[in-house]
Amino acid sequence: MPQAALDNLVRIGQLKAEARNNLEVVRLLSMARTRFDDAQVASISAEGRFTSIYNAAHAAALAALRWHGYRSENRYTVFQCLPHTLGWSAVQWRILDSAHQKRNLAEYEGFLEVEESTISELSELVAALIAAVDRLTKDRE
Repeated sequence: MPQAALDNLVRIGQLKAEARNNLEVVRLLSMARTRFDDAQVASISAEGRFTSIYNAAHAAALAALRWHGYRSENRYTVFQCLPHTLGWSAVQWRILDSAHQKRNLAEYEGFLEVEESTISELSELVAALIAAVDRLTKDRE
């Protein structure tokens, strides 16, 4: 079922099928961990920690997508595929979608207002995301 859903996204041009590159998956997961750690540094501004935790989420979600043999140039699509790559619920990936919308406001309109509670919620979710991708890559090698 997940494969069929991802193949459908290839057919409509939202994803590209591309052979898995295990080294790329490892690098993306490492990047996710580094960005996650950066987001935990209290001396960094809230905006900087938000950006780091968002980038950690994207790197981990992309690692899962690449592990399955797909690529997307659209960050939203990478998050949207989490139910198919990791079995995540809509509630989980929609939290990441909300972060994506905040990130876009910052990147394209120069506006970012972020609360500590948002960073904490994202940190918990991203820790679970990194762990899920780690299990995926270890359990099915």
